[in-house]
Amino acid sequence: MPTRQGRHQPLNMKLFLYFSQVIGLDIMDAQGQWIGRLHDIAMNPYADIYPKASDLIIRRGSSSKEYARVNWEDIVYIENNIRLKIMGDRLKFSKEIPRSDFTLRRDIFDQQVVDIDDQRVVRVNDIHLLRVENQLYAAHVDVGLRGIFRRLGWTGMVDLIVFLINSKSPYLTNEELIPWKATQVLPKLGRMKSVLKLEVAKNKLGSIPPAALADIIQGLDIFVRVSMFKSMESALQNKVFTDMTLTCKAELVEQLSEAESANLITNIPADEATDLLMKLPREKAHHLMGLLGSETNKKLRKLLGYAKDSAGGLMTTEYLYLKADATVADAFNKIRENINFPGTIFFFYIVDDDHKYLGTTSLRRFFNENPQTLLIDICYPENIHVYTDDSVEQVALLLERYKSSSIPVLNHQDILQGIITIDDVMEELISLVWHKYKEKL
Repeated sequence: MPTRQGRHQPLNMKLFLYFSQVIGLDIMDAQGQWIGRLHDIAMNPYADIYPKASDLIIRRGSSSKEYARVNWEDIVYIENNIRLKIMGDRLKFSKEIPRSDFTLRRDIFDQQVVDIDDQRVVRVNDIHLLRVENQLYAAHVDVGLRGIFRRLGWTGMVDLIVFLINSKSPYLTNEELIPWKATQVLPKLGRMKSVLKLEVAKNKLGSIPPAALADIIQGLDIFVRVSMFKSMESALQNKVFTDMTLTCKAELVEQLSEAESANLITNIPADEATDLLMKLPREKAHHLMGLLGSETNKKLRKLLGYAKDSAGGLMTTEYLYLKADATVADAFNKIRENINFPGTIFFFYIVDDDHKYLGTTSLRRFFNENPQTLLIDICYPENIHVYTDDSVEQVALLLERYKSSSIPVLNHQDILQGIITIDDVMEELISLVWHKYKEKL
């Protein structure tokens, strides 16, 4: 076999890559000598929710193939080739493929995807891998048509043909991915061949949204979680952090610098930021408050002053409001100016010059109205509201009675303090009911 020399040229490492893109890559030893090609990747399906790569299986030869195993710790990088830390003469090649409990090529490629009723759907065409530093995890299985063309090396040609026929075809942008944690590897009819059994009814996902990335991160070891999180751009970090559970947020903040944590807290809804600060150790929360901007600091200190199970403790101070002389046109301009607003943009709260609450209207009520119509004239007839010291049960009762998804919170001078959304109420009610139930057990 000829020798190939080459030096490592750093590339921008992608967070995700496909198994079909790495299979067959050249493998070089510590001195840049070519020793074979990637045949398969052995995974450890038990260490994490997402299986982690444990070994590479190398293949060399054409008519007479030989195979060898490389421990993952002996890999320097995977880019346009794979570089090892060890010399090639340390590898032991044989005619037999090294035995592994679970590999991507043997156990996942081309296996059938079945739903919870064991209805056969489609096969796995590719595997979506997550790269965190130098580790690989199986994040999704690809069941779409693009996966087939990617494996055949036809992606560029097919994409061009589809683009010329229909430049807006969903095929060009949509990936059909199933999260790994929504699958289970099971034996089929007593043989070693495996199938993937879905634990969800739907099997098509679009491109990976922040909520899905948050879900992936939460299934990883905390140190891997931090490394993956730091590899993201700032805007994506903020979106993913918002979609994490409160516990996961707190664990992540404990591992980040105070400056990084303060930036994240500044960019999530105020009520979620308040819950996070209350969950953190008092000293940690105090230091973070000192790093926040004056406006954010003021908002959060106000919220932290209320009891957690009161309307004041549940409310967010992020809402859209206008004065009594505002028109429908003013409302639409406000929406355009706040397109990335973290709170709801569907409700407007009308106040006077002293910020005293006058009424509530919604996008649904004024959408088809004359642009010059005053918003105060199309407010809801029921002027429902709660006070900061009202209980969560009182808030829930009013939301249910008037079938509303949010409600304004006033102080006893009728000054608008914030709003409460139905999801915040439900979360708190579920927690209260659970604690009461546990006391009876």
